[in-house]
Amino acid sequence: MTRIGVSGHRHYDDEAAVASMTDGVLRRVLDGDDTPSILSSLASGADQLVAELVLERPGSVLDVVLPLPLDDYATDFDTVAARRRFDDLLLRASSVTVIEQVPGESRESAYARAGFAIVDACDVLVALWDGRPARGEGGTAEVVQYAIGRDVMVEVVLVERDAE
Repeated sequence: MTRIGVSGHRHYDDEAAVASMTDGVLRRVLDGDDTPSILSSLASGADQLVAELVLERPGSVLDVVLPLPLDDYATDFDTVAARRRFDDLLLRASSVTVIEQVPGESRESAYARAGFAIVDACDVLVALWDGRPARGEGGTAEVVQYAIGRDVMVEVVLVERDAE
């Protein structure tokens, strides 16, 4: 079983092209794997896309790692469609883990800790990333750097971010 972790931007240009490139990376990484696993926070954008692509494979498993309790996390979805996509994917999860909350911790810190937990549990991190520094704590660049520092393989799908 190959455990794929995901990190990436919530918004990016040309979802069809990004999905095609990501699927190519997954085909290569999961070649011959009959029971792939995806670890994702199911945030809008990259997290949801990679989860859906892995779940298209027979025998795949979804493990969700949430940075915040579900009711609180659900307020971070900026469109009804993104929230519906989250709910649909959550129903397919084999497990849901909520990162332990730290009193007084910022949302960004909770997101960072969830990203690090995903890296700590995966074999390969798939990052849909524009290659630029993180815009805040827990951003894709920070998660990629964390993975590299822990010798976790990182597969980058280079994306162009649209205006957020």
